Amino acid sequence: MASHDIPIGSSPASLAALNERSREIFRQIVESYLTTGEPVGSRNLSRILPISLSPASVRNVMSDLEQAGLIYAPHTSAGRLPTELGLRFFVDALMQVGDLAEQDRRAIEAQVAGTGSGKSVEAVLTEASQMLSGLTRSAGVVLTAKQNARLKHIEFVRLEPERALAVLVGEDGQVENRVLPVPSGLPTSSLVEAGNFLNARLRGKTLADLRSEIEKAVAEGQAELDQLTQKIIATGLASWSGGESDDRQLIVRGHANLLEDLHAMDDLERVRSLFDALETKRGVIDLLGRAERAEGVRIFIGSENKLFSLSGSSTIVAPYRDSKGRIVGVIGVIGPTRLNYARVIPMVDYTARVVSRLLSS
Repeated sequence: MASHDIPIGSSPASLAALNERSREIFRQIVESYLTTGEPVGSRNLSRILPISLSPASVRNVMSDLEQAGLIYAPHTSAGRLPTELGLRFFVDALMQVGDLAEQDRRAIEAQVAGTGSGKSVEAVLTEASQMLSGLTRSAGVVLTAKQNARLKHIEFVRLEPERALAVLVGEDGQVENRVLPVPSGLPTSSLVEAGNFLNARLRGKTLADLRSEIEKAVAEGQAELDQLTQKIIATGLASWSGGESDDRQLIVRGHANLLEDLHAMDDLERVRSLFDALETKRGVIDLLGRAERAEGVRIFIGSENKLFSLSGSSTIVAPYRDSKGRIVGVIGVIGPTRLNYARVIPMVDYTARVVSRLLSS
């Protein structure tokens, strides 16, 4: 009977005690999976291992790795794939994260820093997520706090009898549009009057400043406005300020990358499930918010977060900072669990640092 190299029912801490042979076999299984997405069998492993082992000896070790919860056999194959616990152990204990290649650094600098001059914060972040998406063949994600920008101009434009578009322009050039309900039969002159009233008071103020000033003026009867105009102003300011659920902005770029390299219907279902999760946004925002409270890169693998338990996706994100050194958002990628972690982790980290530098300059 083969002696067991691994304590059965191992915790990640005891897994660190894997002997060299078990580690090497496990590493090859994971690296093969990250490269091909396919299960690997004992015969192939015995050929590619740097140590000389028969397929039977490899099978014994694989059996131990399976009992330890690090690998499993998919129903279609005699080969083995890493479990989520296995991937987590690999990332935490075995993987070597190297420095970012010089050409990747240059690509990030050129694309992200090249957008910095005169561009709004949102444009810089969108470009950064697009660039990460392209370099990693995953979906790029950014979670950012709504910018409390100083205001330059407000305008109300009627769309339909009971809907108007409110356009808010910040001093940094950022433009935000919101569709508002308006009372039926509202004269266009009320929309013009509302815009004029706000524009006369907003220059250089933040939305919060403007809102409290207007509310005070209305309460004290200093705002000589008819009731319909007052209602538009109140609706516009409430909509822009946003509620709890609206104070974060989620930018996702490169969904199409997730449709590449699908192996089976299972993969397609997994990606559909991920798209559904990204559409709901709230869950993604909560997940990324957890990463905001940590220093450095955070990695969530599969069901380590409830949001992606069905789609079996991984998320690699890092926080970025504003000019005062405060963490104001996170940037990273969402993709299949077989992301190239060793390459993507330093890439996400470096992008977050480039974005921080741009926002603080």
